[in-house]
Amino acid sequence: MIKKCSLINSFFVLFYLLGFSQNALKQNESIDLFSEEALLQNVRTLSSDGFEGRRTGTQGADKAKQYIINQFQINNVLPFCTNFEQRFSFFIKRKNYDGTNILGLIKGTDNPEKYIVISAHYDHEGIKEGLIYNGADDDASGIGALISFAEYFKKNPPKHSVILAAFDAEELGLEGSKYFVNNSIVSLNTIMLNINMDMISRSDTNELFAVGTRFNNTLKQVITNFDQPGYVKMLIGHDGEDGLENWIYSSDHASFHKKGVPFLYFGVDDHEDYHTPNDDYENIHPEFYKESVRLIIEVFSKIDTLNF
Repeated sequence: MIKKCSLINSFFVLFYLLGFSQNALKQNESIDLFSEEALLQNVRTLSSDGFEGRRTGTQGADKAKQYIINQFQINNVLPFCTNFEQRFSFFIKRKNYDGTNILGLIKGTDNPEKYIVISAHYDHEGIKEGLIYNGADDDASGIGALISFAEYFKKNPPKHSVILAAFDAEELGLEGSKYFVNNSIVSLNTIMLNINMDMISRSDTNELFAVGTRFNNTLKQVITNFDQPGYVKMLIGHDGEDGLENWIYSSDHASFHKKGVPFLYFGVDDHEDYHTPNDDYENIHPEFYKESVRLIIEVFSKIDTLNF
């Protein structure tokens, strides 16, 4: 009996160690998706005072544009248009603005003529009454994730072609994404999906919402059945049917939705620093942010295996 019990205990120890090793391997694979240090550094840089709040048409916005282009080039992203820049102009509140979308391309290995647009906006509120609105969460966090996607694709090329879109003038009425869909470089029929990231770096409840599944059952199944081993809770909601604030038209994904392109929007509930001078890097939640970006990349990798 003693030998039998010892043998059984040995099996339990072996299974435990195997399980631990597999979990550790999965964790290491997840960490290796991108550099967490670089992710945080990109947000810290873009939301620093030197970028003056990145308001459309300002020197701060131009500085942000050059920074993002440089990060794309470092990560071997191809320009989707001349010098990565899609320029546009618009008129609002008796003022003319010149904006620039930054568009990069990762060619797909299996379906290069089908596109997934991954987007975030790099503009923010600028300087008001002498105070800099740095927009760390809104939306330097989304741009940081966009750059991490570029890094991820260096080792993990997508099956579908990917357009990495850093939109301008979101804060002025989604003007950058409107221009993109109204003057699309490729046929909108070839764009399978827009994944939009806007405010993903802080949450007191550790909740990250995925909006848009109401309109596409395939996306709903992906999110509903997604394995979430960490503490960040990815939830379906804010899509106009659950009594929560409707986010369907709240950011650049709305421009795609209006054209009939499926979308997933990842974001968090508004916080006390939303659109205030206190939306600074020091107030983001780094661990929540890193895991949120990890989840979004893993959701993409699942979707990339599907045909819509």
